[in-house]
Amino acid sequence: MSGVVVLDYGSGNLRSAERALAAAGADVRVTDDLAAAADAEGLVVPGVGAFAACMAGIEALGAGPVIAERVAAGRPVLGICVGMQVLFEHGDEHGVVTKGLGLLPGGVTRLAATRLPHMGWNTVRAPRESVLFAGMPPQSRFYFVHSYAMGDPAALAAAGATVTTAHHDTDFVAAVERGPLSAAQFHPEKSADTGAALLRNWLATLPSGG
Repeated sequence: MSGVVVLDYGSGNLRSAERALAAAGADVRVTDDLAAAADAEGLVVPGVGAFAACMAGIEALGAGPVIAERVAAGRPVLGICVGMQVLFEHGDEHGVVTKGLGLLPGGVTRLAATRLPHMGWNTVRAPRESVLFAGMPPQSRFYFVHSYAMGDPAALAAAGATVTTAHHDTDFVAAVERGPLSAAQFHPEKSADTGAALLRNWLATLPSGG
C-alpha cells in the first residue's frame, strides 16, 4: 500500500484537495486508477455539483465496488462534500431520487432553509469521541457550500456512527465517522487551519500514521 489517493471520477475540486492533503503531510496523488485506489493507505472521494452527476461518474468508472470493498475491509475512506453525500443510500434532488453507494444509512435531501445555498463559514458541534475533530476547540468553523444534506443525525447515531452537526435554519449532518469511513459535508481544503487540522487527524488514522 502506498500513500493517499484522491479519486478522479470526473468531479471537480481535485487539485485543491490534493494540495491540502500534501500540506497536511500526505504522500498524495490524484488518479482514476482503481487498482491504486484499492491499494492506497487512504482513499479520498471528493465531489462537487449534483448528487446524480457524481454517482454517474462513480458508476462510469466502476469505482463503487472499490469504495465498498475498502470499507468492508476496514481500510480508511474520506468523503468530502458531495463525496460524503453519495455514501448514503440515496439523494433526492428536485424530486428525482438517485441511488447512492449505501455505505451509510439514510438519504440526502434539500435543506429546509430560507437561504440556499448554505455558503460560507459555519460552526460545528462535534462529540467528545470524534477522531476527526480531536484537539479542536468547541464551535470550530468550517467552510460550507451546499444546498442538500443528510438531515437526520439521530438515525446515524443509532446506526453506531459518530455524528457532528451544524445548523443552518435546521440541524444537519456536518460530518460522520463510522469505522474506517469518515466524511465531511464542508470542504476541509477550503477551511484554513481547522480544515488542515481535520486532515491531519484523518491522516493519523492511516496504517502509516499519515
